[in-house]
Amino acid sequence: MNYNIETERLLLRPFTLDDLPAHLRMRVKEEVSRYLGGAALQTPQFVAERLQQYLECYRRHNFGVAAATEKSGGEMIGWGGLQPLEFGWNGLKPANEEASGEIEVGYSFDTPYWGKGYATEMAAAWLRYGFEEIGLARIVAVASPENKGSRHVMEKLGLSYETTEQHYGSECVVYAISRDEFKPRDSFYRLHDSGRTKGEDR
Repeated sequence: MNYNIETERLLLRPFTLDDLPAHLRMRVKEEVSRYLGGAALQTPQFVAERLQQYLECYRRHNFGVAAATEKSGGEMIGWGGLQPLEFGWNGLKPANEEASGEIEVGYSFDTPYWGKGYATEMAAAWLRYGFEEIGLARIVAVASPENKGSRHVMEKLGLSYETTEQHYGSECVVYAISRDEFKPRDSFYRLHDSGRTKGEDR
């Protein structure tokens, strides 16, 4: 994964191993990890393994979960991106990864950055990248049924509820959107890809 995505307020860039301390600081917060298995799960070893899985996804697919920073500068404030559904769950490649063929969009931010519309802004950029650059036919998103904030983001971006089923070891609602249904938001988006800049100001 050798590209960055720039939105109105965010820079989405590949994770590096140097991001581990900041990533751990966010994930150990109960509010942040409530729907990620809980704070007790977020040990240094577990978070380091998750980071390695993000890097492995880059190697396999040239896309994955990325770090988010504010364009004004500073350290990582969140993370999100595209990945095969359940990629790297429990440190293993799930048996159904290739069979399902589903690509999911995900997003999470540190608590001081909640309520600013950042999750919607980031997820919208990843949907656009997935449909316009990768050529995906559809993208899904999963969340705990109780995670009203995440479900609101999905619905705001045009994803529709499809079913409730098991993912990541718990019951999840599944939302989806097809390439034909997707309409890019009227907002700033720019892709910086190995010296090639593509995008538009809206």
